[in-house]
Formats: sequence, structure tokens, C-alpha cells
Amino acid sequence: MEEYILQHIEPESDYLKALYRATQLKLLYPRMVSGHLQGRLLKMLVQMIRPQHILEIGTYSGYSALCMAEGMPEGSTLHTFEINDEQEVFTRPWIAGSEWADRIDFRIGDALQEAPKLGITFDMVFIDGDKRKYVDYYELALSMLADNGYILADNTLWDGHVVEASAQDAQTVGIRTFNDHVAADTRVEKIILPLRDGLSIIRKR
Repeated sequence: MEEYILQHIEPESDYLKALYRATQLKLLYPRMVSGHLQGRLLKMLVQMIRPQHILEIGTYSGYSALCMAEGMPEGSTLHTFEINDEQEVFTRPWIAGSEWADRIDFRIGDALQEAPKLGITFDMVFIDGDKRKYVDYYELALSMLADNGYILADNTLWDGHVVEASAQDAQTVGIRTFNDHVAADTRVEKIILPLRDGLSIIRKR
């Protein structure tokens, strides 16, 4: 079914195909990369929301950043933070070499500490960092988000582990805690899409 879907959606660019392949070959945990289906969804959501400022928490190989930047309006900026400094050697050349490089501000550092220093009100935030810190990222995002702005949170079904009582590792507990926190939060509207590993779409009222 997934292959059928991929054959009937907007194609993946040669540049993104090359980045996806390089991610699979050269990085640990390559399944963390967004990939074709989610990448096209991110681009379309950005085209619908038309944000001037996006915050991304967790750059990894840069695939999702490039997809969002592709959909952004002229003159807009995506600020993306990666906490793992060892990732920079791989990721920065891929961002710099893309046709969307002028829309992406790629920084190494902890978004929880560094993003507030930007002094920016964001229209959209994409959370895809340490699953144990999702509630912290969420509260940071809300504090910096414009009214009617959107938060997208990746991996919120966590391979189905969220419904497995036996799964008590820190990352699964982090995702469960986040999902419960958002579900109870009257400041936002929310929905979880069963896309890949789960994608939450959250709108600040």
C-alpha cells in the first residue's frame, strides 16, 4: 500500500533521493529521516499555512528542513536546531548545496536554550528531537508561537509502542506523556495522523 501511495503522489526530487540514500548509507538510525511521503506532506502543509518563520527542533540529516523550505514563501526563514554536533559534518553541506539554502538557518545547539534567544514569534514549529523532552519542546513552542500557529510533532505513535503496556523505556514514556499532555491541553486543537510513525498536528487557539 505504501508503495502504491508513493507512486501516486508528487515525486521526490533527485536531490532528496540522493540525500535519503546518503542518510541510509552513512548515518546511524537512518529510519529517523522523514522520507518521501512525509516530506511531501510537510511541503504541502507549509504551502497551506504559509509561515514566515518556522522553528524545527531536530535537524538530523536535513531532509525535513529541505522539504519545508521548498514550500515556504519568498523571504521566509526556517530556523533548525540539531543538538548532536557530530551531525554537522554530514548535514551542513547538504543544506548549503540545496536550492533552498537561503531559507534555512541551521544551528548546532540545544533548542530549549538557544531558540528563545532568537526573539522570533514563529508561525509553525516542527518537533522531531529527543522523545524524552517532547513536553519541554512543546511548551517552548507554544510560548514562541503566534495565535493560530501550528505545531507538528513527529513519531507520536512510536511504532505502536504507545499502546503497549510492556513498553516502559524512557522514549516511549516520553511520547506517551506528550500525547496525554496535548490531549488535555485546552489551549490547542489537535489531531494525530497515522502516517508512518505518527504525526500530530496541533493548532494554537
